[in-house]
Amino acid sequence: MNKIISPLLAAVLPLAASAADVSFKKITLTREFWGEGAHFADFDGDGQNDICCGPFIWWGPEFKLRTAYSAPKPDRAKPVTDEQYLPNYEAFTKGAQKPYDGEKGYSDYFLIYAYDFNNDGKQDIIVFSWPGDITAWYENPGKRDAGAWKRHVIFDVTDNESPMLGDLSGDGKPELVCHTGGRLGYASLDWSDTTKPATYHAISKPDIKKYFRYTHGYGFGDVNGDGRPDILDKEGWREQPAPASEEWVFHPVPFAPATMPHGPSQMQVYDVNGDGKNDVIASWDAHGYGLAWNEQKADGSFVSHQLMGETPGQSPHGVKFTQLHATDMADINGDGVKDLITGKRFWAHGPNKDAEPGAPAVLYWFEIKRDGKGGADFIPHQIDDDSGVGTQVSAGDVNKDGKQDVIVGNKKGVFVFLQQ
Repeated sequence: MNKIISPLLAAVLPLAASAADVSFKKITLTREFWGEGAHFADFDGDGQNDICCGPFIWWGPEFKLRTAYSAPKPDRAKPVTDEQYLPNYEAFTKGAQKPYDGEKGYSDYFLIYAYDFNNDGKQDIIVFSWPGDITAWYENPGKRDAGAWKRHVIFDVTDNESPMLGDLSGDGKPELVCHTGGRLGYASLDWSDTTKPATYHAISKPDIKKYFRYTHGYGFGDVNGDGRPDILDKEGWREQPAPASEEWVFHPVPFAPATMPHGPSQMQVYDVNGDGKNDVIASWDAHGYGLAWNEQKADGSFVSHQLMGETPGQSPHGVKFTQLHATDMADINGDGVKDLITGKRFWAHGPNKDAEPGAPAVLYWFEIKRDGKGGADFIPHQIDDDSGVGTQVSAGDVNKDGKQDVIVGNKKGVFVFLQQ
């Protein structure tokens, strides 16, 4: 399992479609920069999914009306206390709604997910605000125009640029997949009172130089097939013991070349070729070049299959784009095999840094085609060339028609791609 726990009901997929029949309708919610990720859920209980990005919710199914459930920090260097939260929200909603400057600045909404944290039947919102900053969930009042949602800060220092939600304990509820204090691990909530601070479970020895706030690349999934999700970074995977202990056994695997200056984004654990063993899909440098799937062999070793590099010639299909700072997986064409969704993060560090900052902000789905002989192909299909990804890209059935859609929030704006 390498997905967050979805708050949405699973839809019945249609018959498999050929890739030529898959197309998307692009809906631009805004061209303003509010967040580096977006997600969706039915927040007001009207049966239609809504989109959340940054401090706003765009209400479905038209996504034309938006309201603020929270507010950005006035000053990133200073934390917003509980006493300051409501006055800050009031100031924001009374004329101070200025988007972030994508050329010069960043967002305090790094990643965002929907989940019912207090088990009241209403979908709440959790925000990973910024590497090294807080993680908080916002309590859904159940209706539109209800003002500021109550904020619950559950983790003070969330490190890594690709934190996630995921069920690591096997209890059907999510943990915060992140690291802090120079130690890899995850944080768990007290589900009898989810307003309390989360408890961190470290699984590695401290290494502040290697695991700091801007470390790139994190993932989780059952690598060795023992039924327990493991934790991955660019240098290998750590095996979850039974019962879980403080230090997990490390298995070194170079999922991204050591020469890459940064590292991957979200690392996906999935049985790519259908041989019963989970493989690992990872970009090589979230601010540079490279993508590969790492095939797990019978003896537990991995063989890397490069899908993209610095030139079109390093791709089996002649495709090249940079800054794969977000990935997700979903069965786009309904053939029963998940596909990879990724793209280029636009202006991660402004218009003059990183690899090819001015290139088109493309968004792709890679169709995973198994050959039945232990091999697999990743066939690229472009969804768009003027959106890309942020630090998060979300796939799911937004309009409940049985087909997988894609949502993006980044410095280009906020976009929904509805599969037709």
